[in-house]
Amino acid sequence: MRSQKLEFPGASGHTLAGRLERPEGEPRAWAVFAHCFTCSKDIAAASRISRELGRRGYAVLRFDFTGLGNSDGDFANTDFSSNVQDLIAAANFLREHHEAPALLVGHSLGGAAVLGAALQLPEVRAVATIGAPSDPAHVTHLLQDQAEQIERDGAATVCLAGRPFTIRREFLADVEEQNLRARLPKLDAAVLLLHSPRDEVVNIDHARLLYESLRHPKSFVTLDDADHLLTRRRDSEYVAEVLAAWASRYVTEAEPTPDPGRGAVVVAGDADGFVQHVAMGPHDLIADEPTSVGGGDTGPAPYDLLLASLGTCTSMTLGMYARRKKLPLEHVAVHLTNRRIDAKDCDDCETQEGQVAIIERTIELTGDLDDAQRARLLQIAERCPVHRTLHGEIKIRSQARVVADDGRTSSRASSDLDQA
Repeated sequence: MRSQKLEFPGASGHTLAGRLERPEGEPRAWAVFAHCFTCSKDIAAASRISRELGRRGYAVLRFDFTGLGNSDGDFANTDFSSNVQDLIAAANFLREHHEAPALLVGHSLGGAAVLGAALQLPEVRAVATIGAPSDPAHVTHLLQDQAEQIERDGAATVCLAGRPFTIRREFLADVEEQNLRARLPKLDAAVLLLHSPRDEVVNIDHARLLYESLRHPKSFVTLDDADHLLTRRRDSEYVAEVLAAWASRYVTEAEPTPDPGRGAVVVAGDADGFVQHVAMGPHDLIADEPTSVGGGDTGPAPYDLLLASLGTCTSMTLGMYARRKKLPLEHVAVHLTNRRIDAKDCDDCETQEGQVAIIERTIELTGDLDDAQRARLLQIAERCPVHRTLHGEIKIRSQARVVADDGRTSSRASSDLDQA
């Protein structure tokens, strides 16, 4: 999967910031993801679902609405109608540079927005909403007692999700004028409604009202005990899994992107920081640097991952050997540290100049083992595949892949980096 930052003009002319997640091969379909009210494209649910869909063969564009996240403009001058128009602008961008989206996905108020946008996008064949209100005016309950002040003074600053936002009288008027459910019978697309019966922000009755207003084909999937923002990773992954399978029935489907298989790792990150997204087949994690060197310490550092690779391989190898030989080994703990020293200070190193890397590995073996069995297990630890790789000749073949503004890639240079 590839992840690309991009910008495109919004409905009001402001520059909108987006991110395109796409598979290496031909996408099964193109999609647009709309985030929740006052959120951003980088909220956990939006990023996780988009990446998971990307890994399942869909190309997904998520972006910040005008005045939010990294997009230009003033949030105070936006409303529900402008959000719908920004979605249409995102669809037009994909149509011009890639392919018109066949799938729209929206979270919370973004779900209501994608339903409104789908009515104006003939290429859309499938729409999915997550915890969406049946009436855009539902968001006014978040304003609590300040609605009267907004009506009286024309605007007021409201604290939403711990951040201040200016809400204008025009925003209230716009959401009150929306009659979304009355227009839904005209929607010529399949719709999937995902909603949690425990959603305390948007009651599940909204899903019922939307379902009753839609024509078939329409589907409903309960999210069980998920919260409104899908803060748990497993809830976002479940949504993506269901979405990918459901949408495949309604969008034009190319051959699924081949599974790169075990051993294929993709690491991607922006150049303005240290955070890296690491995808290893169906698994993913975040890598970072510690705060002492300018990172955010949101994940393990590169050498931490190297030590983890050696440690896991060591423990797995010893466990497998013990099972095969029926040794009374119960538990293995591998402690590893990494440092660099001057070569002249290393008595058993072949290298005589510069510095050498020293990995200290301490192996704890728990079980009713005799001295001979412990000694044999330590010998076996030296044969762990990662250990042997680090001690053997390593050839790293590097190739530069250039990503153009339209997302196309080309290879322009290559080099062999040999390490003994």
